[in-house]
Amino acid sequence: MESTVAQKLDSLKKLQQIDSKLDDIVKIRGALPEEVGDLEDEIVGYQTRIAKHNSEIDNQNELIAQNKNAIVEANKLIKKYTEQQMNVRNNREYDAITKETELQTLEIQICEKRIKEAEIKIEAKNAEIAETDEILGERKKDLESKKKELIMITSESMEEENKLKESREKASSKVEERLLNSYNKIRNNAMNGLGVVPISRSACGGCFNIVPPQRQAEVRERKKIIVCEHCGRIFIDIEDPSAPEEKKPRKAAKK
Repeated sequence: MESTVAQKLDSLKKLQQIDSKLDDIVKIRGALPEEVGDLEDEIVGYQTRIAKHNSEIDNQNELIAQNKNAIVEANKLIKKYTEQQMNVRNNREYDAITKETELQTLEIQICEKRIKEAEIKIEAKNAEIAETDEILGERKKDLESKKKELIMITSESMEEENKLKESREKASSKVEERLLNSYNKIRNNAMNGLGVVPISRSACGGCFNIVPPQRQAEVRERKKIIVCEHCGRIFIDIEDPSAPEEKKPRKAAKK
């Protein structure tokens, strides 16, 4: 049996009440979940930076090792050329060997320069790692503190939240899919999380724009779904406070 418009509105109203209670629970947690997430991302960033520095240090150490090996080879060649100079047969051979010796000596100087540059880079990277590691330690402490605070707040409301989620699931099942999708879409776009609202004091309970009398009459009849022409929220009922009763004049006391 298809639900009447009034029943559909009542189901939406109940769903909104549950969602508002869930929103209140989320508000109690405040920005903690976002802060925890931001800290986790920040920590990953610092860890990635340290890993990158360590990789660059490894590259520089490898460069140092290569240049040290090159120096060893150059010294071997210099020793070889020095021995060959003892057995040269003419000045041309002597000059050629002398030139090769000078080239190897220059190679040693270049390698030594590269080693010093690499050592300076390693020292700088180690300083950056130490600085980053200190910040990382502080952020980890902050994260641990925030997580404990979030767990404490969450545990206090966990039971109530779970019950509300169960109630929401039951309430959602009583709303037709098309209407539920519209409600969820409106709620997600609303700053205050209200997808359905009453008309209060002739104004929309969501955006507070004035609702024309004819539209109020249609809402009061509850024969069709009426939405606010300004914010798109669904009107569920009229909540205008009744006018205060006029005080009857007191009868004069009998003398």
